[in-house]
Amino acid sequence: MKANLKKLPKLFLSAFLISAVTFGGGYVIVTFFKKKYVDEYKWIDEKEMLDLIAIAQASPGAIAVNGAIITGYKICGVLGAAAVLATILPPFIIIAAVSVAYNAFKDNRVVAAMLQGMQAGVAAVIASVSYDMAVDVFKEKSPSSIIIMAGAFTASCFFNVNAVYIVLACIAIGICKALWQRRHKKNDLS
Repeated sequence: MKANLKKLPKLFLSAFLISAVTFGGGYVIVTFFKKKYVDEYKWIDEKEMLDLIAIAQASPGAIAVNGAIITGYKICGVLGAAAVLATILPPFIIIAAVSVAYNAFKDNRVVAAMLQGMQAGVAAVIASVSYDMAVDVFKEKSPSSIIIMAGAFTASCFFNVNAVYIVLACIAIGICKALWQRRHKKNDLS
């Protein structure tokens, strides 16, 4: 546990900096968490990070906050969950500062153009994350995972099914799959 506590300042600072410079919401922040904690620091492996992201998505609340709590807890235990504070402080500070000068910003063309440019960047980051996650699913070579992914994509993009229903359906499928595998494993052991 002491080794994990040594990671706490680095965890807090990295979560703070990621949150301070990231625009686009939770999915973008989670992407940077993955790059920092999996690729750079190697504190979590990629499959485990995908599982943590799934838990963060399925939990009520903002995915950035849930992701910070879950990854912080995984890396440094209960104290690591304080990474949520590092994640919410920058937006809080920025929103407080912007709210003071809101009237000056609301009709500014430069600010409006900058925000439109950020939307394009956010779309690119989300597309990159989606591609990386899809590649990981195909690497597993699990036909059921590929079918679930394709079904979720189709439901969302072509039939405009609410993401909440897709997540709930995927949870139900995951539970059924786990129960089936457990039952199948018991039968093999008998």
